[in-house]
Amino acid sequence: MADKLTKGITKDRGLRIYAASTTETVQTAQTLHGLFPTPSAALGRVLTAGVLMGSMLKEDDGNITIQIKGGGPIGTIIAVAGSDGFVKGCVGNPKLDIPLRPDGKLNVGGAVGTDGFVNIIKDLKLKEPYVGYVPIQTGEIAEDLAYYYQQSEQTASAVGLGVLVNPDCSIKHAGGFIVQVMPDCPEKTLAALEKRLQTLPTFNVMQEQGLDNSEIIMRILGEENTEILEESEVGYRCDCSTERMERAIMSLGRNEIQSMIDETGDAEIVCHFCNKAYHFNREQLIKLAEKSGRE
Repeated sequence: MADKLTKGITKDRGLRIYAASTTETVQTAQTLHGLFPTPSAALGRVLTAGVLMGSMLKEDDGNITIQIKGGGPIGTIIAVAGSDGFVKGCVGNPKLDIPLRPDGKLNVGGAVGTDGFVNIIKDLKLKEPYVGYVPIQTGEIAEDLAYYYQQSEQTASAVGLGVLVNPDCSIKHAGGFIVQVMPDCPEKTLAALEKRLQTLPTFNVMQEQGLDNSEIIMRILGEENTEILEESEVGYRCDCSTERMERAIMSLGRNEIQSMIDETGDAEIVCHFCNKAYHFNREQLIKLAEKSGRE
């Protein structure tokens, strides 16, 4: 079943919500990168956040980059998402294997660490991208993004992200939501949300119960006060290409390309997001050196 993003709002327009099922998206990432369980959970949460946050962009061709760098053994986690719902990502240490938490759950917070920052870059096709960052609070991703929204965008938000990994490292369930408080939200609506969030099961548990995005949204916002706005397909997609890799080589400058030609006679570039390898022979490198606009 294709992954979906669903948008909803309370009928009093006090809260808006974005919910995404991302099981296949995270499974694609797990397969491409050969992720161990904890990196699967960590990258999967960030990919899900990318789908949710990318869908909030107003520009049709805009994109958002989420970078999580907490100083932990997993290294840097990156997700890049477009406003079209498609996302790609990578993690510094895909084969990280660390002990479970005392409660038996994957130790994402310990893998990520708390000595670093959440960096958010929004490219809205303006002169300069928007860049926001906040210190990492827990390394569990969801709490850190809620803190980002509160501190950097002054938007009170509740964020839930989850990935369940099978013993064979395949992805059982993945998904999440972001609820945001709108201006002039009625106090009773906000109070009811806070009460429900304290008692509701996690997003993954609700997926286990067979609920789809719309049903989960109604559980979160309250069925009597919920309006489902729209639903769209999302997924993992890498947009690398030979042309992009050629531009990357040309950006090195003529002298650096000539050094590659002199030393090995060829070059290979591997995409960080999908692990596809691009090979350039001597003749191709010579042409790229000639086209390069800098020494």
